[in-house]
Amino acid sequence: MMPASQWELPPELCCRPMAFVALTGLDVVYNAVHRAIWDAFCVNRRADRVPISFKVLPGDHEYPKCRTKRTSYEWYIPKGILKTGWMNKHLNLVPALVVLFYELDWDDPQWKEKQSECATKVEIVRTSLQGRNTKVAVVLIQKKTPLPPGEDLVASERAATLCNACDLSGKSLFVLPHTDHLVGYIIRLENAFYEHAQTYYYTEIRRVKSHKEFLNKTTHQLLFVRHQFKIAFFSELKQDTQNALKYYRTAYSLVHELRAHETNTLEIKTMAGFINYKICRLCFQHNTPLDAIAQFRKHIDLCKKKIGSSDLAFEHAAWMSKQFHSFGELFDEAIKLGLTAIQTQNPGFYYQQAASYSQDRKQLAQQLCQAGEKYPPSELGDNQIGGLDFYGQRQWRQGHQSIEPPDAEKEKTGIWALQIKERDVPHSELIIALLSNAVAQFKKYKCPRMKSHLMVQMGEEYYHAKDYTKALKLLDYVMCDYRTERWWGLLTAILTTALRCAYLMASVKDYIIYCIELLGRASELTDEQKLRIKKNLIKVLMNDIPDPEPECDMSSEGVARALWNDRMASAGSKVLTIEVQDYIPFIQCKAKFQSPSFHVDQPIQLQVFLRADCPHPISFNKLAVILSNQEYNQWCVVECAGQETMSLLPGKPNCHNFSFVAKTEDVGKKIEMTGIELMLGSDTGRCVFLSWRGAGGDAASTHEALQASRSSRRWGRGMEARRAMDWDSVTMQHSTMVISRVPKMSVQLSHQPPALNNEMYCINITVQSQEEVLAKNVKLTAGLKPGQDANLGQTTHVTLNGSKVCDDTAPALLPDIPMGDLKPGEKLERSVYVKCVSTGSRVFLFHVAYSIDTTVEGRQIVCKCHKDDTVTIETVVPFEVSVKFVSTKFEPLDRVAEDIPFLLMTDVLSLSPWPLLLASSSLQLLTMNTNTPRLQSQMQEVVLQTDECASECFCLRCPLLANSNNTVATGQYLISWRRKSASANSPLIQTAVTLPHVILESVPLYIHAELPSYGRVRESLSVRYHIENRTSLVQEVEMAVEPSDAFMFSGLKQVRLRILPGSEQQMLYNYYPLMAGYQTLPQLNISLPRCLTTNTHTLRRFLPQRIFVKPQGRQLDDASIAAA
Repeated sequence: MMPASQWELPPELCCRPMAFVALTGLDVVYNAVHRAIWDAFCVNRRADRVPISFKVLPGDHEYPKCRTKRTSYEWYIPKGILKTGWMNKHLNLVPALVVLFYELDWDDPQWKEKQSECATKVEIVRTSLQGRNTKVAVVLIQKKTPLPPGEDLVASERAATLCNACDLSGKSLFVLPHTDHLVGYIIRLENAFYEHAQTYYYTEIRRVKSHKEFLNKTTHQLLFVRHQFKIAFFSELKQDTQNALKYYRTAYSLVHELRAHETNTLEIKTMAGFINYKICRLCFQHNTPLDAIAQFRKHIDLCKKKIGSSDLAFEHAAWMSKQFHSFGELFDEAIKLGLTAIQTQNPGFYYQQAASYSQDRKQLAQQLCQAGEKYPPSELGDNQIGGLDFYGQRQWRQGHQSIEPPDAEKEKTGIWALQIKERDVPHSELIIALLSNAVAQFKKYKCPRMKSHLMVQMGEEYYHAKDYTKALKLLDYVMCDYRTERWWGLLTAILTTALRCAYLMASVKDYIIYCIELLGRASELTDEQKLRIKKNLIKVLMNDIPDPEPECDMSSEGVARALWNDRMASAGSKVLTIEVQDYIPFIQCKAKFQSPSFHVDQPIQLQVFLRADCPHPISFNKLAVILSNQEYNQWCVVECAGQETMSLLPGKPNCHNFSFVAKTEDVGKKIEMTGIELMLGSDTGRCVFLSWRGAGGDAASTHEALQASRSSRRWGRGMEARRAMDWDSVTMQHSTMVISRVPKMSVQLSHQPPALNNEMYCINITVQSQEEVLAKNVKLTAGLKPGQDANLGQTTHVTLNGSKVCDDTAPALLPDIPMGDLKPGEKLERSVYVKCVSTGSRVFLFHVAYSIDTTVEGRQIVCKCHKDDTVTIETVVPFEVSVKFVSTKFEPLDRVAEDIPFLLMTDVLSLSPWPLLLASSSLQLLTMNTNTPRLQSQMQEVVLQTDECASECFCLRCPLLANSNNTVATGQYLISWRRKSASANSPLIQTAVTLPHVILESVPLYIHAELPSYGRVRESLSVRYHIENRTSLVQEVEMAVEPSDAFMFSGLKQVRLRILPGSEQQMLYNYYPLMAGYQTLPQLNISLPRCLTTNTHTLRRFLPQRIFVKPQGRQLDDASIAAA
């Protein structure tokens, strides 16, 4: 039958069709085993189990009787398309399979009796299913786990006997052991039941198809639709959705081939809606949403003009609404299952269209259902509307298929009954529910304008439903968007509705707000309408009842007037504060400080501009500016005395000026306008404070200011002369800064940049007063300016004492250095010394603070003044020190031999732009020893200009070390220096340069030579070689002297000798030079057979390689000398 609301789709149509299997023989209440079996079938079913609907029925349950099969359709005239109970019958009443559960083991001692009892129960089931094709199966509940097939011969024999007794095939007998694996057995049973059900529905499909040959298209058009629908439905039960979709499509085409007239239009539309729902549902299920949308559009195009009876036109609107609503739900359900929707195609559009048809239904009902008022419902009778045999038919003419109604009077009475029933339908609730669904969808898919549009409709429906509180809540929310986007026409319409709501619920504050906005520049009402609203507003301000709003519900006006009487008579507060910042009131307000900053010795001035946008003058009693420091508020108030008021003329700006003197404690602080209040009304009636946040402005001010700036740029500044004051050109300045008095003090700095690293850099500060009165308590703050890199603060030290080098405890900034009082024109000087440990750029601050007595607008105040000066000083390295190790022959060394002299050479390169005085230098050695008795600086009182270099040389020796570390630290090179231009008592700066580490090597044999500094051609030259064994072993030494073209020599050319540990052996050679100039000495080849790691080159490096040979001299006689 039709649902409670005839436009609701029946639940059996909307559910997923599943095969119906009846279970008998289970006592789920008193038998625990049976209960466990039933729970395994129906509790916690996973999605991967076969789709079957199970129901426990008693063994003697009476199933629906099967009608006698029709053998001929020759004289049969169908009375309708689809019976209302047919789908429910095959879903819940007629099973595809009846399963009998019976407790029987194969070895039961009473096998014969129980076999007979089981056969009897099967026969009872078959009898109750007389005429149906429903399958019957038996499940034996056994306590033991069965053996594998073929092994239990008794079980096989008795199973065959039981099948014969029950007239069952072997495939219809099952065994269910009640063991720990019950769920697994149940799932296997389900699969077998599902196969039997498939067979049943396949048989039913063939049975329905077999009727086709008996039908003709003249009288059996309805049967063609019915049979195609049944085949499709059975296919769904069989889970063959592809074929189901095909048959539903055929049924849909056939239903529109039916000849439509006024008496069967509803039935055709109803069946078309059912079939369309099935087609769309299956298309979404098959993941073909475009096919579903195309089918729905086709469905709407075919049915939207099939209105039927004009007296029941609201029914067509209701049916159309339900079609869109159902499709929107299908679409939304598909999205939840993974379908992707887009902004231009989402369920919201279908919910919106459903709401639109519901609104049409409401209007048609209001037009058509008035006629029924003259017939009381009792006269019409309740029996005109009741259960139906076929979907979509009228109760008073069921089964009637002719064009003309059988009884005109009964037809008229039935229509009246439907009209009266329609009057009781809560149309607004239906519309609101659909609009709410649409709003949720448009919000989800980010369609803000569609959402706002529908929320307005919801608010209007709440208004018609007399739920004014919800209507105002929705309309208030939407008005914010329309104000921002400047839809003035829409905003005016919404405000008008909101004003009616506020009047009908007697909400004083809301009523005043909407009056204020409807009188403003955003309202598109006429001047006459605005005048009426203004009069009502004045009445409310005078604590009187306003006149009713036009188009208000007459029945609600009396209630509203009573509410207003209560509001006006109440003893509550008569003061209201309205925050108008988010509205567009009829009074505009802009305020500004006349300057972004004021000196503390100047009065702070601000202006408040007001303009009335209503077409008539408006009066107010008080204007106040609220500042962040409330002590100044008393100076920024203008108030009327007695009965006087201040007026604003339409469109004419009004300016109010305020001024006050800032306190000296507020120097460096910001003074802000936190709000502006304008009072309407009076104490004798009702006071309404219009409150603007900050410096004024409202919801439209920002956009208007932007438009004004664009216009001024486009047309130039010549247009400013049009009016005395252009309102749009007035800018808001909500804050100002109180700054200190302009100092009349000069600060001069004298220094010689750049600063040198680690020096005591002197900066001379000269402070001179240019004040006309005494400057008191002058203080100097000098040092590194705060806010720079934190590392600079740790490497910069400032002091006033320049006679010694300050340590690391000295601060980077010296605060509040007292300098006493300064008379007019007096001058003070101070020196500040800065030590910069690291290089780089630094900003130094010199802050001179003092106080002075002055008078502002007759008030004596003490002004604190300060003068800041900053200077950026670059710190550079004064000099660069390079160090190298060389042998006694001035050859570079990468390794140093133990206990063998070598040279340390230092070079100091001046990088300073100023001359440097190098006072002295010294070495601090760690592991090395000097090879000279006293180590004396070779750079004493040396002056270096830019890029000049000073060098030193030290002879060192590394003693033998006990540890095995081959890398040792050398020590430090200390240089004492200062600027040449510094005074004599300036401290010397000592710079320590860490000397590089040296790599030591152990030499087994040390060879050095004694020879004169030069030789002479053909004069004998004695060379003595000293060979020392520095190992703890006896060393064998093989020596050979290579011949040379520049020398002849005498001595052992090749010798092999042994040297004891710690001993020394000497070898003497006489070289006879043959050529003059720098000559290479004969090479001495030495090898140590017992120390293979030492080669000749390693030992030879300690020996001199060359010597200077002078030419042979001549003997000068006396004559030669005399001639010279």
